[in-house]
Amino acid sequence: MNLSKSFKSGFTLIELLVVVAIIGILASVVLASLNTARAKGADAAIKANLANIRAQAEIVYDGASPNSYAGVCADPTVLSARNAAATASGVTPPATCNNSALAWAASVPLKTDATKFWCVDSLGTSRQAGTALGAATVCPA
Repeated sequence: MNLSKSFKSGFTLIELLVVVAIIGILASVVLASLNTARAKGADAAIKANLANIRAQAEIVYDGASPNSYAGVCADPTVLSARNAAATASGVTPPATCNNSALAWAASVPLKTDATKFWCVDSLGTSRQAGTALGAATVCPA
């Protein structure tokens, strides 16, 4: 009499379903973290583009005779940086830029929180603002 049992090697259906469920849970956690990282990356792009506007505004100022910020918002390099920041933001209102002969300011809504704005101006300010720029040439507090 043979008392040994014959076992087939392999996985049962339950074992395979448990493994698939665990992989699905792990994938959903990774994807949720990835979306947060993408939004933070977009905010970094907004800040970098607006920092570039500050440098270009000084070039426009130095090139004007007499020295003036009057053409800052119409400058092609500034327009390109504003459009890139607005694209990174992906929300409305898009980028705002105001200038006068003595001052300028630009702001864009942040991707992570569309009720917050990143603002830069001719005074050297570069910060998050709780309100839109409006028609001002100085970043709101």
